Amino acid sequence: MGLSQALSTAMSGIRANQAALALVSSNVANSETPGYVRKTANLVETTSGSGSVQTAGVNRTLDEYVQTQLRTETSGASYASVRANFLNNLQSIYGDPSSSSTLESAFNTLTSALQALSTSPDSQSARTAVLNAAQAMAQQLNSATQGVQSLRASAENNLNTAVNTANNAMAQIAAINKQLQGTTTLDAASAALMDQRDQYITQLSSLMDVRAVTDSNNQVSIYTSTGVQLVSGISAAQMSFNAQGTVTPSTVWDADPANSNLGTITLNFQGGGSIDLVATGAIRSGSMAAYLDMRDNALVQAQAQLDQFAAAMASALSDKTTAMTPDGTGAYSVDTSTLRPGNAIHLTYTDTVTGQQHNLSIIGVSDPSVLPLSNNATVDPNDEVIGIDLSGGAASIAAQLNAALGGAHLQFSNPSGTTLRIENDGAPGGADINAVSTTTTATSLVSGDPQFALFTDGGNLYTGAITAAGSQQTGLAGRITVNAGLIADPSRLIAYGSTTASGDTTRSDFILSQLTSGTYTYSASTGVGSKTSPFKGTLLNFTQQFLGMQANAASTAQQVSDGQNVVLATLQKKMDTASGVNMDEEMANLLALQNAYAANARVMSTINSMFQSLMQVL
Repeated sequence: MGLSQALSTAMSGIRANQAALALVSSNVANSETPGYVRKTANLVETTSGSGSVQTAGVNRTLDEYVQTQLRTETSGASYASVRANFLNNLQSIYGDPSSSSTLESAFNTLTSALQALSTSPDSQSARTAVLNAAQAMAQQLNSATQGVQSLRASAENNLNTAVNTANNAMAQIAAINKQLQGTTTLDAASAALMDQRDQYITQLSSLMDVRAVTDSNNQVSIYTSTGVQLVSGISAAQMSFNAQGTVTPSTVWDADPANSNLGTITLNFQGGGSIDLVATGAIRSGSMAAYLDMRDNALVQAQAQLDQFAAAMASALSDKTTAMTPDGTGAYSVDTSTLRPGNAIHLTYTDTVTGQQHNLSIIGVSDPSVLPLSNNATVDPNDEVIGIDLSGGAASIAAQLNAALGGAHLQFSNPSGTTLRIENDGAPGGADINAVSTTTTATSLVSGDPQFALFTDGGNLYTGAITAAGSQQTGLAGRITVNAGLIADPSRLIAYGSTTASGDTTRSDFILSQLTSGTYTYSASTGVGSKTSPFKGTLLNFTQQFLGMQANAASTAQQVSDGQNVVLATLQKKMDTASGVNMDEEMANLLALQNAYAANARVMSTINSMFQSLMQVL
């Protein structure tokens, strides 16, 4: 080997060492930088066969398989964390099961006060204690509703923030793709850009479930797990979120924009066109999926639990069910003047041909736009629901029922006034009427019956009416109050008629019995029971069911979140081991490079001395 060739080899070694030392320096400086991937110089021998070396770019020591797993678990951990936080907050709204500020404890306080009233019906302090306990019960429901809706509003706001963050991440990924366009061999700057791009992809994966596909030109395309493309090369789609105003129990998301009053996430493509990511179920994990689940499912169910409890408690005291007795011809007469929207006529008949028994719930409405009603208007899965417009009087009711039940061999008529007559039509193969009853709402505190409205819907009677705005039950827990008439005259807790005797406990006993022993059926929308087998039990049974269910859900969610965090931490450690900076290793590399640099420098110095000696000879 000639001196010139030896000098060239030594100089190439120096340059390679300098490049490698720069990368070691960068590795050490960024050892604590999140997302930084360790860099090494890609050294190759020159093709001349001179033994020289040159730097052919930079290597990123990246384990792509672990990186993909890490992104998947990042989505899962974000979803689990958000869910656990919201359910723990919901648990605090309901109250710790061991505390004295739960719905159950407020209910028990009310029933205890009622027991004391039945023992001392003429005691003013006992009456006041009942009203105070009833007001505390109502306020507990009001406060819980505010808390639930506040959580839903928080989810709505967080979705808006998450969409903005996702848009920025997608735009940055596309911008870095543009900077890397046409790059085949990485230099230090390009490798740093790829680190940044990976960070944005990880940020996006914490918001929603995504997968990244890299082509041979270092261009990354981003898709949701369902296949919707978010980033294509240098083009990024844009999400929009039509955030709404105040969130209430009546505000719900619906796939039909005309029926939806909560924000939805729309993905708008740069080339035109859009897709509703919520309606299509394109977001299945990450914090955005958790916010949607909380806003539209878990917290809606929590509100349904509160509303169902409030409705059952109010109806238990104000509803009066009256069984009708047939006349000598087997016909039944119903006084429709007492029917209010939400009240019902219950009719059971048997088809004499098939032997099948039918249970009809004929429910009154004042808004004909809601007709026909679905069978979901009652919680009994065996009910066949028929809605009738009460505004036209008994003759109109009869006509509506004849039109609706023309093939059932039943005959409805209005012989006079407000009377509705129900009988079979007398045709062969007809129907046998088994029973007829009405459920109406007590309107007076002194009707002569123990039934009365202890609780009202913001001062109005609660009847369970259905209007174009929805069911009266929706949001009732936030509006429920104690009857103002009782607050003005507490004696009505005992005096249910004009001649109620002193010491008569009929009404107080009725209230206590209805609240503690009465058995009611509850909607499957509460998550307790199912549509085909709804939960039946006392008010306390139902309260314990949904409070226990919520406590278990919060505990399970926290356990899942903790487990996800362990998995994520394990993968992150594995990622750091494979792709992160090991200071001991870098120091060893630094020492080796310094020695190599010194050796190459010594060679160059020796060659320089040899050249000087040759020049002196010449």
